[in-house]
Amino acid sequence: MTQTGESITVRVDFISWVNQFVGGSGTGATEFDEQVPPGETVRGVLNRLSERHPKLKASLWDENDRSQIGTHIEIIVNDAVLGVAHELDSQLEEGDRITLAGQYVGG
Repeated sequence: MTQTGESITVRVDFISWVNQFVGGSGTGATEFDEQVPPGETVRGVLNRLSERHPKLKASLWDENDRSQIGTHIEIIVNDAVLGVAHELDSQLEEGDRITLAGQYVGG
C-alpha cells in the first residue's frame, strides 16, 4: 500500500458473518482498500462504508445513538480492539488496518 499524494490507503476487513453486510457470503473474509484523505478517522472510514452499504449501517451503529458502535460487532484497529490503542475518532495512517468481526456469546 502506498501513499498517493492526497490520500492514504487503509485496509478494512470484514470477518465471518459480518461480511454479509458488505456483499459477502457470511463466512470467510471480505476486504477493501479504502483511499481516504490524510487525517481521516476510524469513524470517518466506517461512516463512508456505511453509506455505501445500508445493511452495514443498520447493523454497525447503535440503534439509540447512531454516533456510537453497537454491541454485536467488534472493531479492531491494527490488531488491538477499539478502545485499547485507538478510539472512533483516532486518526489513521497509511497502511492501517480496520477489522470488523462479529462478537460471539454463549456458554
